[in-house]
Amino acid sequence: MNIIQRGLKQGVQVSWTLGKIVFPVTILVTILQYTPILPWFIKLVSPVMQLIGLPGEAAMPLVLGNALNLYAAIGAIVSFDFTVKEVFIMAMMLSFSHNLFIESAVASKVGVSWWLISGIRIALALIAAFIINLVWSGGSEPAQYGLIASSDVILESWVAIFLYGLKTATIAVLQLSFVIFPLMLMMQFLRELGWLTRLSKVFAPFTRFLGMKENTSFTLVTGLTIGLAFGAGVMIQAVKEDGVSRKDMMLALIFLVTCHAVVEDTVIFIPLGIPVWPLLVIRLVMAIILTMAVAFVWNRMDQRKEREVTYEH
Repeated sequence: MNIIQRGLKQGVQVSWTLGKIVFPVTILVTILQYTPILPWFIKLVSPVMQLIGLPGEAAMPLVLGNALNLYAAIGAIVSFDFTVKEVFIMAMMLSFSHNLFIESAVASKVGVSWWLISGIRIALALIAAFIINLVWSGGSEPAQYGLIASSDVILESWVAIFLYGLKTATIAVLQLSFVIFPLMLMMQFLRELGWLTRLSKVFAPFTRFLGMKENTSFTLVTGLTIGLAFGAGVMIQAVKEDGVSRKDMMLALIFLVTCHAVVEDTVIFIPLGIPVWPLLVIRLVMAIILTMAVAFVWNRMDQRKEREVTYEH
């Protein structure tokens, strides 16, 4: 019972924290649509966005998602009328590249270059968007944002515009809360019942498969379940206590920046009315391929250095 109470308390705290971001962003973006500022910005970036199959309006959620977080991006997405394909492309890009300032700061805490991690995430987002736009010919129907219905009502006053933004923001926050509460309960059980530790033992063979030592498994499990930002403290402490090498931490972070917080970052897009399983599968496959490729190259370089040292002696 205590675990449930703490999980619910955590759900309230997280929902409040995220609501303070989603609510004002949704209202702000809704109002900006009726000012000359947003149309000017959209017209400016439209030629670039078209290269990856997105309209100029998509720049707003992408900028907010990368500068802030996924919740700010979602607050912007529900303020526009996008197609299913456009929302899916944005969700895919944001899955790879979001909250760059905070999450990339985690990389620097464990000795990995901030610029390297950010560069990898942005590159993956752009590559994924380009490929999806190229190979997917469907998804042209309007996206339905759960309880948020697209509206063609003409808003004739600033009061009407504000009230519409207020309604959209309120519904967006409520829908996110419906996702956050069960997620926080699950994470509380994982932490307090010691299942994270058990999961790390189960993941040990997987870490070896990716080219890392077994003592990296707890860091991987933490990043996969809690995420880079929420699990930063746990990850940094695990590096100190488990003696994870710089090489293994680099490989772990390469994997995690591609595929972290797999539950939260996948489920959070359900209210946008898009297929979410492909988001998880694509992220996981790309994370495995990228990490194994880097591990292979790194091991070959280490072997070459060892041969050179042996030859010199």
